[in-house]
Amino acid sequence: FHAMDVLAEANRLKALGHPVVSLAVGQPSDPVPAIVREAAQQALLAGRGGYTEALGLMELRQAISFHYRDHYGVDVPVRRIAVTTGSSAGFNLAFLAMFDPGDRVAITTPGYPAYRNILIALGLEAVEIRLEEEGWLTAAQLEKAHREKPLKGVLFASPANPTGAVTPPHALQSLIEAARSMGISVISDEIYHRLSYQADDVTALSYGDDVTVINSFSKYYCMTGWRIGWMVLPEELVRPVERIAQSLYISAPELSQAAAIRAFDASNDLDRVKERYRQNRELLGNALPELGLPLAAPMDGAFYAYCDVTRHTNDSMDFAKRLLAECHVAATPGIDFDVTEGQRFLRLSYAGSEADVTQAIARLKAWL
Repeated sequence: FHAMDVLAEANRLKALGHPVVSLAVGQPSDPVPAIVREAAQQALLAGRGGYTEALGLMELRQAISFHYRDHYGVDVPVRRIAVTTGSSAGFNLAFLAMFDPGDRVAITTPGYPAYRNILIALGLEAVEIRLEEEGWLTAAQLEKAHREKPLKGVLFASPANPTGAVTPPHALQSLIEAARSMGISVISDEIYHRLSYQADDVTALSYGDDVTVINSFSKYYCMTGWRIGWMVLPEELVRPVERIAQSLYISAPELSQAAAIRAFDASNDLDRVKERYRQNRELLGNALPELGLPLAAPMDGAFYAYCDVTRHTNDSMDFAKRLLAECHVAATPGIDFDVTEGQRFLRLSYAGSEADVTQAIARLKAWL
């Protein structure tokens, strides 16, 4: 996971006093909303911090259920919601409950590297489907991959990491219906929901209750280090996921759960953070093509710009190392997200301050 290696080197340079600007890791720079911190403080003062049920605190699961009705207009029963130790635990639980060693699971390229790494670690076969110009997985691509050799599952994200591409509702519906017709289980990664800039969020749950959705409080809610997320499961997967979670995690941290209950009440503050992302997005969207770094996909969601570096280099890893060493700007090489063609790309995160993005652009311009 090269993004974390870049972060480690950036932190080393910072410790030596170098003025590093980091656009490498997908982590909001804003603090956790005040009402969330207050809820955690109250829970701590009350002496809370033990185990909970493996599926999570009922009050938090109820808050998540209400969120689906309020934000998406979708009814999700509390009994189908599982609170997890971040979305990372959600992927582990989904893969273990849904698949057996040797099963083939489709993912997208470019895509989040942990999908591939976790699948391989669990003895599953990651079938990488290369995205085309539209930037999202299509029903036709999934059908073609399944014809070549049958698939047991498919995992996709919208908004996507590293591109920020958003799957339009009609394409999302067609993809889910195609998977259903072929007996392919669907996992929808929705951790960048509420960070779409062109249209409202549409959850995969709008097109059936037989899909598994994974989400997190890390991105929009600015709670990365709290390691708290959730899953919405088909009825038949709830008990298997609960049993596996009991053995692997016991439960998500109670303090994080107690705090997350209030996260849904912090939308005013969080939407102001999102507006800063929107401004940073515009800055990068205008500057990168002028620097000979054209965008590989529209930045319709999340907080990433995935740009083509071939005008300057054919080795994005070396490019990222030199960028950090010579002008103290940290970015993630594309090989994290695409092992065959990633040397042509670089990912920049604009989740930091406007000053950081402006400074990074100025340094890039001078350096290039």
